[in-house]
Amino acid sequence: MSSEEIFKYFETTADRETRDDLRLGVSLVGGNKVAIDCGCGAGSDIAFLRSYDFLVHAFDIEEESINQCRKRFKGDSEVLLSQATFNTFKYPNASLVVAESSLFFCPAQDFSEVWSKITDALLPEGVFSGSFMSIANLIV
Repeated sequence: MSSEEIFKYFETTADRETRDDLRLGVSLVGGNKVAIDCGCGAGSDIAFLRSYDFLVHAFDIEEESINQCRKRFKGDSEVLLSQATFNTFKYPNASLVVAESSLFFCPAQDFSEVWSKITDALLPEGVFSGSFMSIANLIV
């Protein structure tokens, strides 16, 4: 994406309404509130997760995304940001993995390995909330 496209994307998504599948996913998580936000963009899902006291590990391939989120969540030690790809991110154990509008950017040849990393990171009874080409999925 060009810098102009990235900034326009941040502007339009920073405070977007939280999707129903993510709301449901959060409601299904008990106890250990640790989430991974795959492709965090402008941080709207991070903000929602933090409002429910989740520790959030978030990553994005775009350096500007991480810079914007660092500014947005400055001083919040419960938001851990990484500039990474689906393949290079070190997935911690989590009760919730969020991948909204991001998994289709994963190269097809890497998807199987990435999906294994995501599912391996999920704690027992963990929840995946995300979309594949705008089709929302909630996997428990």
